[in-house]
Amino acid sequence: MRRINHPGPLIIGAGLAGLSAALAAASVPVLIASAEPLMEGGSSPWAQGGLAAALSGDDSAALHAADTVAAGAGLVDAAAALDLADDGPAVIDWLASLGVPFDRDADGSLRLGLEAAHSRARIARVGGDGAGRAILSAVTTAVRARPGITVWDEACLLGLMQDATGRVRGAVLSRGGSPVEVTASSVILATGGIGGLFQRATTPRGLLGEGLAAAWLAGADIVDPEFVQFHPTAIDLDLDPMPLATEALRGDGARLVDGQGGFLCGPDAHADLAPRDVVARTVHCAVEQGRGAFLDARTAVGVDFPERFPAVFATCISAGLDPRDQPIPVAAAAHYHMGGIATDARGRTTVPGLYAVGECASTGVHGANRLASNSLLEAVGYGRRAGMAAATERIEPASSLIHEVPPRLASELLAAIRSAMSRHAGVVREGQGLAALVDTLDRMTEAHGPALPLIAARLIATAALERRESRGAHFRSDYPQASNSPTHTRLNRLDPAARIAAE
Repeated sequence: MRRINHPGPLIIGAGLAGLSAALAAASVPVLIASAEPLMEGGSSPWAQGGLAAALSGDDSAALHAADTVAAGAGLVDAAAALDLADDGPAVIDWLASLGVPFDRDADGSLRLGLEAAHSRARIARVGGDGAGRAILSAVTTAVRARPGITVWDEACLLGLMQDATGRVRGAVLSRGGSPVEVTASSVILATGGIGGLFQRATTPRGLLGEGLAAAWLAGADIVDPEFVQFHPTAIDLDLDPMPLATEALRGDGARLVDGQGGFLCGPDAHADLAPRDVVARTVHCAVEQGRGAFLDARTAVGVDFPERFPAVFATCISAGLDPRDQPIPVAAAAHYHMGGIATDARGRTTVPGLYAVGECASTGVHGANRLASNSLLEAVGYGRRAGMAAATERIEPASSLIHEVPPRLASELLAAIRSAMSRHAGVVREGQGLAALVDTLDRMTEAHGPALPLIAARLIATAALERRESRGAHFRSDYPQASNSPTHTRLNRLDPAARIAAE
């Protein structure tokens, strides 16, 4: 197998977190490995709502952190939440300096929106519902302009390389269909989430938790993989992935109704802005009961829809639906993974030489239920921290390296995984179904080998089966109450008590 020795950090993934890390690490040579060309393939450009930051006179980092802690249902690290909130204004300034055209009022001040479970209007938007693409575009332009950053397209992660001490020394990538070993001073995983493991998801189908699984194989701690956030307003138009109707629509007054026009969440004006897990279960149950679920923006937005929410409007029109005079059919869909690879405040995992940023990481800020629009803030803020830390890594070449390259997954098997995960690990879960899911994944692994998506799916399923309570985005119909003592799930391959069958 061909080997390339890279002197600086290797970043796997080219979403907002990975590119922010690259810019922060660019004092040394940086190599980015991306499965798709820049601006394609990841979740970042799909983000519609915006970026949360305490910027108004009646707001503060402390209030933002308190809202984050409250949304996380007892499992948010309060210090990490305050770190995240403190980063907000500086992140906005940095992005604006790169040319991000945040929406502003006539006096030049940022126009801030309100989203679910925020006590203040603090969502900085771009073009109403185009924040993710606009922000990623500006960061991508900056990356392309830095001569010390090299980008490999069509480079997919196969496995991590470690020395005899267990330190991560690089990765095995598939580039152009051929495997190549890349040694590096450190590896930053920015591989995104796990939405592709579910039939109904708002994220690209290629996000299969492969970074999560590779880190677990390398011996990293995995925290709370059972907590998968389901967005309540995925547009239900038989598209895969499902387009998103941003939460900002409800922040601006759109209402969730059933097929008869009755309010799904209740008549109170703020009922539809309850935490996402509550609203998602309400939508899910309405659909399962045959009542239907619709987002009615006719009064709140109406004729202004094309200007205020152009991305959602274009999606609806292309499907033959005019949201100015028709309610939008919606359903709950897998949207964000709160759990992930355990990291500290600088993105370091429990394995030396390995960092994780963005959705594949668990920094402690999301707990059991992510607060809306905190993900872009975390991607930039924690991405930059990890990049700066990784740039300081210095290590002598190793005489021998070991790696584990799991088998690739056939498309028909992935379809079977997606079906089983949606049926048994979706919005509402119960023990019998989760046990059947674990058995199904075990049989697939025995027959076809421990492919990375199978490992990621089993981490989620096993943790969901073991969490015998309902908390945040994890709802068990057979254990509908939360326990009195919030606890984290922590899995490690080297811990026999937490071992996941992958051999």
